[in-house]
Amino acid sequence: MATSMNIYKHVNTMQKKYTWIDKVFDAMMWLGAALFAFAMLAVCTEVVMRYFFNRPIAWILEICEYILLYMTFLVAAWVLREQSHIRVDIVVNRLDPRIQAFMGMIASIISAIVCLIIVYFSALLTWDYIRGHVPSMEYLKLPAFLIVMIIPFGSLLFAVQFMRDIQTYFQCWRSPAKD
Repeated sequence: MATSMNIYKHVNTMQKKYTWIDKVFDAMMWLGAALFAFAMLAVCTEVVMRYFFNRPIAWILEICEYILLYMTFLVAAWVLREQSHIRVDIVVNRLDPRIQAFMGMIASIISAIVCLIIVYFSALLTWDYIRGHVPSMEYLKLPAFLIVMIIPFGSLLFAVQFMRDIQTYFQCWRSPAKD
């Protein structure tokens, strides 16, 4: 009997055609990694400034909060594409590869729909923030739309990857991988 790992390797192999969207996913991953590195250095600097020089840097915490939001939405599609997310597959491992592919297809359809709903409502929120000139309530008083605009963008990329997965799972379901 095939394990779920075989079906997921097969799915990952089928998506190895490198397209323009893959370049976008990779660019977003590198941007997320750069933001992570900046946040790490900024927090270390803030700790040193606070405890050794008694001069905390007030904006570091706020910026790092925004970076956490941005990192999440920038790298989500890349993580999904690479099949690097956490997967609880104790039951799925025991199923036939065709059933695994069918379940993956159904889960991806539901996930894509959820992501598109998030895109819709977060885009409305972002637009409301742009029209209303809403500032953030924090120290820097950045326009709030700059903070939340990553949500519809990242969710759209996430939905696109789920749609790619739907197609791939469908192909696996029609002609499952051989062990």
